[in-house]
Amino acid sequence: MPSAAELERALHYPLADRLPPRGGAIEVAPGVLWLRMALPYALDHINLWLLRDHLDGRDGWSVVDCCIDRAESRTDWEQVFASQLQGLPILRVIVTHMHPDHIGLAHWLCERWSTPAHECRLWISATDYQAGLFNSAVVDDVRAERSAQFFASHGLRDPDDLEKIRQRKSYYSSHVPAVPPTFRRLMDGNVLRIGAHEWRCIVGYGHAPEHMALYCAALGLLISGDMMLPRISTNVSVYESEPEADPLTLFLDSIDRFEALPADTLVLPAHGKPFVGLQTRIAQLHEHHRARLADVLVTAREHPVTAHDLLPVLFHRQLDLHQTTFAMGEAVAHLHRLWYAGHLRRTRDAEGVWRFALV
Repeated sequence: MPSAAELERALHYPLADRLPPRGGAIEVAPGVLWLRMALPYALDHINLWLLRDHLDGRDGWSVVDCCIDRAESRTDWEQVFASQLQGLPILRVIVTHMHPDHIGLAHWLCERWSTPAHECRLWISATDYQAGLFNSAVVDDVRAERSAQFFASHGLRDPDDLEKIRQRKSYYSSHVPAVPPTFRRLMDGNVLRIGAHEWRCIVGYGHAPEHMALYCAALGLLISGDMMLPRISTNVSVYESEPEADPLTLFLDSIDRFEALPADTLVLPAHGKPFVGLQTRIAQLHEHHRARLADVLVTAREHPVTAHDLLPVLFHRQLDLHQTTFAMGEAVAHLHRLWYAGHLRRTRDAEGVWRFALV
């Protein structure tokens, strides 16, 4: 398997190592500005986009994605408002999907830029809107307990880790304290007129319920959200709310939707740097998951395995608890792809733990 550095060298980064300054922007195409804001995780940033727009007779900007809601992010946005908008308003907020770093500040942006004459509306898929609304509004012991039970059923048995998971009752709402009360629905194939250009919605599954990427043929740009990242593989997880899901198959089928786009498309990802090499990256991601699935089969050939057994097989680095929960979800996703394909069978032992063995 090629190293991460070798994989990255196969892509082309037209902007090289340039990054937007805090509160500033880089123009990647006429009327398309790249913003970058910090995140308090191992994945320490998110890319956001400003698109020059004309909507309902008004000149202004559309925002694509928002960052989590915290004081530092609001400060960064205020600097952007002062330095990048050319005195024009934000007209709408487009969100690729409902994860906190993408939708967290949508409520604040929509409120901040709405007027009696014009409502700054959230544009998002209906599935992700409802999921975001639910996760922001509902904070209870039951979901935290079910999450702990789910991870325990896949082999995570450390009492301290499980107790910490039980205490994460407000993780989502702490980053997304509210979701706008109204929205405009995005669907696969919708064509949005944003300023002088048309942008086509391309749906993606597996990472989020109904992720929307945006493609502009005239500008040769793909705002890929989290569906197509240059350095890291997108998180694809099974969660307690849908414990028998097969998201990895959905994800791999979804990225093939980008295969037909022109080879010189500039991909604007949610994390990492803008790059050219879309078809190369699609092939890399398929190969990455083929290799990981092969590793799972080799391990399962030796003895029945749990998702927790696979963490050192799939992730060759130290994981904190936050990363472990994502890693557990990914491990289950790889097991489920092989299970649904008929390569593995699953059984539940006397302690209620799912184990997977070769058929």
